Amino acid sequence: MSVRQRHSGANRHPMPISAGDPPTFRRASPIPGQAVYGGLNRSHTGLMLLLERDSALEALSQYAAQARAGEGRVVLISGEAGAGKTALLEQLRENLDEVSWVGGTCDGLITPRPLGPLFEIAEQLGGELLEACNRDAGRDELFAVLLRRLSAPGTPVVVAIEDLHWADESTLDLVRFLGRRIRTTRSLLLVTFRDDAIRSDEALRIALGGLAAERATRRVTVPALSAGAVATLAAGSGLAAEDVYRLSGGNAFFVQEIVQSASELPASARDAVLARVARLSESARAVLDVVAVAGYRVDVGLLESLDTPVRDLDELVVAGALVSESRSLRFRHELNRRAVESEIPVYRKAAIHALLLAALERAGADEAVLASHADGAGDRDAVLRYAPAAGERAAELGAHREAVEHFRAALRFADQVEPRTAADLYSRLATEASVVERWELALDAGQRALELWTAVADPPRQSDAMRALSATMWRLCRGPESTELAVAAVEVGTTPERAYAHLAQLKSHYGEIEEATALLRQAGDLPDLRSEVANTAAVVAWMSGAEWMPLMTSALQIAIGQGAREQTARAYANLCTALCDFGRYAEAESYYAQGAAFCEETGMIRLGLSLRATLGEILLGVGRWDEAVDVCREVLASGASPLNRLSAAIVLGRILARRGDGDPWPYLDEAVTSADATGRPDLIGLTRCARAEAHWLAGNPDKALQDIAVGSTHIDRAHGWIQGQLATWQARLDVTVTPTRLPEPHACSISGDFERAAELWDGIGSSYDAALALLDSGSEQGMREALSRFDTGGASAAAMLTRRRMRRLGLRGIPSGAHQSTRSDAAGMTRREREVMTMVAAGQSNATISAQLVISPRTVEHHVAAVLAKLGVGSRTLVEAEARRRGLLEN
Repeated sequence: MSVRQRHSGANRHPMPISAGDPPTFRRASPIPGQAVYGGLNRSHTGLMLLLERDSALEALSQYAAQARAGEGRVVLISGEAGAGKTALLEQLRENLDEVSWVGGTCDGLITPRPLGPLFEIAEQLGGELLEACNRDAGRDELFAVLLRRLSAPGTPVVVAIEDLHWADESTLDLVRFLGRRIRTTRSLLLVTFRDDAIRSDEALRIALGGLAAERATRRVTVPALSAGAVATLAAGSGLAAEDVYRLSGGNAFFVQEIVQSASELPASARDAVLARVARLSESARAVLDVVAVAGYRVDVGLLESLDTPVRDLDELVVAGALVSESRSLRFRHELNRRAVESEIPVYRKAAIHALLLAALERAGADEAVLASHADGAGDRDAVLRYAPAAGERAAELGAHREAVEHFRAALRFADQVEPRTAADLYSRLATEASVVERWELALDAGQRALELWTAVADPPRQSDAMRALSATMWRLCRGPESTELAVAAVEVGTTPERAYAHLAQLKSHYGEIEEATALLRQAGDLPDLRSEVANTAAVVAWMSGAEWMPLMTSALQIAIGQGAREQTARAYANLCTALCDFGRYAEAESYYAQGAAFCEETGMIRLGLSLRATLGEILLGVGRWDEAVDVCREVLASGASPLNRLSAAIVLGRILARRGDGDPWPYLDEAVTSADATGRPDLIGLTRCARAEAHWLAGNPDKALQDIAVGSTHIDRAHGWIQGQLATWQARLDVTVTPTRLPEPHACSISGDFERAAELWDGIGSSYDAALALLDSGSEQGMREALSRFDTGGASAAAMLTRRRMRRLGLRGIPSGAHQSTRSDAAGMTRREREVMTMVAAGQSNATISAQLVISPRTVEHHVAAVLAKLGVGSRTLVEAEARRRGLLEN
């Protein structure tokens, strides 16, 4: 009997139903007298029971029933490492009849296989999805095929994806893709993750935040076990229940390992695992080491190909070191695997990697798996054989972070390969690093690629490398170097169309309209350049005051039709930016939503952050300042490029200056340094307007004038709305207005029709700009209305300036008081701070608050600190009592 046959009964697989029977979800009846449990407790019959999980199982059963009725669900199942999430899914699987249950696990490897869970699912579902995987179909097709299978009539499908905190980018995109579309199916998507991973994993936090907004999404939390539950599990072990609870903290995994280690109380879970496996025979322990290096789950066929004795596998399963599934063996928990792996000497681990590499090569395994083992084995030839291909495939699947790691692995041997090969690897690394905003790496790789392509005298690739490095310099706000490289790329290349298109893009942003137009003509009509050329032509039009929207939407449609992800994301980003700059905020926010969803699903991190920064500008424009602050702090905390940081820094600086409740200058100083380094007239004008406003609000008009003078130097090369801002500030500061083409709201202010200007700003949705126009009118009625708007919008500094002006004019009955968002709040909190205060008072962690409010952990920390300061308490445990004392919490 084979190992697979011997253990095939470990997991029950639902049988298909007959065509005449309607599919149903059924929850098994609980065992009488048995409390539900998070830890695993074996009765004398050997039956595995869950305790303290009644409510979670009941909720999951309800969601399964809703999916069965045609309302597909995605359930986010969270808990700390070892809380019992996997055990909960195993029990649910036992409870549900007449469903097709498939699943995959995200491996905690250094470089996880892109879409690893999807390929596991394909092996289980078979059919069209497996065929698509076997022929290396693109990720869009793979996603579509899986969705088609989940939407098909017949037996409902339950898809379980475990350990999402270790997911590669493409798997996160897959979960987002399904989350947006599963509601119209009869399927149930179960996703487990560690809630403590949200703090440190920005990609996970963003993915979960997006899922939380979907109507199909539900949440289930797996909490720690109670002291009573731990006592039940510890009964009969000879260990003091209170010691087990103190050591484990109610963590189900820790409890299980401590209790099953039997004779002593280990100091840690690692010790518990190692104490348990220490009882294994020498040969079984050697097999366990192989499995630990292979990963969380290993196919039995792979072990059989290594001539693994069946008795050793039996021993491992009987001892509980491994769990047997239909076609594989796995560790009970990733923590177990890591504990075992940590004890393997380095030399032996390398030998195991080599052993696995040879076996997997014979089996024709995936390049990503082979590359990982080749790297672990230190096998140069194998790394160079598999890592580049794994990197290319990861990039195709949108797993750009994983692509970076594969190319870096190959480049560890850069000095041992042909210069042309090294140049190609550096070029690919630079491209992938730029997508994921790793700019130091992108810069270094790009420079090395250019040096090597120059050395091997390959002009076309040298031109490509110059163009790519120019784009990196652009994102790093190194404008002159970017332009110098773009010009050189045109001169070097034998077929310079792409270089012409890139240089035209730069010239358009500098407002050099004639040069950009001429370069676009020279770029020609290559099919894969059509979207890029149309996009740049739209930028030329918007910079010159011509009609630009049809060109930009055409660029978007061309890119979508070609499946060109980079150009699709660029079109969304430029549409959003242009509409925001032109005060068309509602349209801008609509394109932001579409573009952000696209970037999330395709792994376009750089352009996704660009869109996110523009969202901050939109929210600033329409007066949603709390949201703008949250968004911009997230961008600044994300490791974004200097160019992406610039917009976020301007927004934060402006809001802090307008509110007068923080120091705007670190942000405005960063913004002006970056803008000046680009040399772009529009960015220089924008940042100088923001600084002038901050100086003006602080009562320093002379410094405001200095900034406006610098910003106006090349006013004729900025687009109309930047020119309008500069001209309005010139008028506000009583200096000569530079003749320019002005948008109507600014033109009305310059001509003295302030009431009409305010009406136009209100039509756009910008109450703050309307208030500034009313203040500029100098009339009593205008100033009173402006003051009311500043108070209502929370612009405390602007309100103070207005009151000072009214007092100087001798006006009486000047209102005083806090702005509306704090008027009823004795603690002076903003709306967002009140939300955070309420959640802290309810005992929720920063990670939970971050996920529910869809803001970064750093932003939560900022709000919590503000709440504690405004309540005058030193600990979050005192928040509830103090808030109730002040009447800030509802009963």
